[in-house]
Amino acid sequence: MQTILRTLAIQLALTAVSVFGQSKPAFEVATVKPVVPMDQATMLAALQSGKMPYGANINNRRAEYTYLDLKTLLTYAYGVKPYQISGPDWMATTRFDIVAKMPEGSTKGDAPKMLQSLLEERFKLATHRTKVEHSVLALVVGKGGPKLKASAGTPSAIDENGPLKPGEMKMDSPDGPVRVKVDLATGSSVIDMGLMGKMSYRIVPTAQTIRLDFSMTTMSGLADMLTQMFTMFGGAGGRQVVDLTEVKGNYDASIDVSLTDILAMARAQGMDIPGAVGGPAIGPAVASDPGSGGTSLSEAVRSMGLKLESRKAMVDQFIVDHVEKTPSEN
Repeated sequence: MQTILRTLAIQLALTAVSVFGQSKPAFEVATVKPVVPMDQATMLAALQSGKMPYGANINNRRAEYTYLDLKTLLTYAYGVKPYQISGPDWMATTRFDIVAKMPEGSTKGDAPKMLQSLLEERFKLATHRTKVEHSVLALVVGKGGPKLKASAGTPSAIDENGPLKPGEMKMDSPDGPVRVKVDLATGSSVIDMGLMGKMSYRIVPTAQTIRLDFSMTTMSGLADMLTQMFTMFGGAGGRQVVDLTEVKGNYDASIDVSLTDILAMARAQGMDIPGAVGGPAIGPAVASDPGSGGTSLSEAVRSMGLKLESRKAMVDQFIVDHVEKTPSEN
C-alpha cells in the first residue's frame, strides 16, 4: 500500500510541475518595429493595393498587427476597451508594426495570449485590473420617445472562409472579424462588423460633412459605436456610453458629422492629413466646428429621440503599472 501511495504521490507531483510550470502561449518568432506617422499618400497606396493600412490580420499561422498604438494592442491582447485603459499618454500615439509566426497547431483564438506574452516580454508590461467609479454617458430614451427606423433585416456573422467581394478587404478587430469595402473615387466605405451590424460613410464635399449610416444595429451596438467615436473625436471627454434605453431590436440610423471632426480624429490618430477631400488645405481642426454645416454626435443622438445623460457607474479599469516605450531587440 505504501508503495502505491508513494507512486501516486510522485505522479501527482510530476503532474503539478507539468501543469503549473507551463509558460504562457507565445509566438514562435516575432518582430516589433516602431513606425512613423502615416501620410495620406501611403494610406491611399495601401488601399489601392487592396490592403488595409492599419489593423490586425491573423491568417493560418501568421499574425500581423499593422500601424497600431500600444493602447489598441492591449485591446487585442486582453479584450478590454480603450476607455478602460489607464496608462502613459504616449501609449495612444506611438505606433508599431508587429509580424509574428504562431507555433504549429495554433488557432486564431490563441493569438491574444501570445500577444500578451510578447507585450510583457518586449515592453516589460505589468498590469492589474480594478473597478473604479467613473462618469459615463447613459444612452436613454428622450421625452418624446424614440424616433428609430426598424431594420428590414438582421445582421449575420461574417464567414471568415468566405471569398472577398470585389474591392473588399478583411481585418480582425478585438470584437471579431471585419470586412471593409472602400471606394476611393467617391470617398465612401462600408464596414461590415458581423453581428454588430454595418456602418458606412460617404464624404459630401460641398457641405464639408461626412454622412455616417448605421444599419441593423442594436442599441447596445450603437452605444459601443458612439463610445468609439467619442474616444476618437475627443468629445465628451472620451467617456463610455452605456445603453440604458431598454429598446430591443435592430435599427437603422444616420448621422452627419462635420469634416473638421473627422480631420481632428485622423490627426489625433497620428495621420498626416493636409486638408479636406475635394477642398483647400485646412489648418488645425477643432471638433464640432459650428460653421462646418455638420452636427455634433450629441445632437445627432437627440434627433433619434434619444439623449445622453451624465451619470456615475462602476467601470472595470485596466491599469498599466509599468511599460517601456522602446521594445527590446527582436
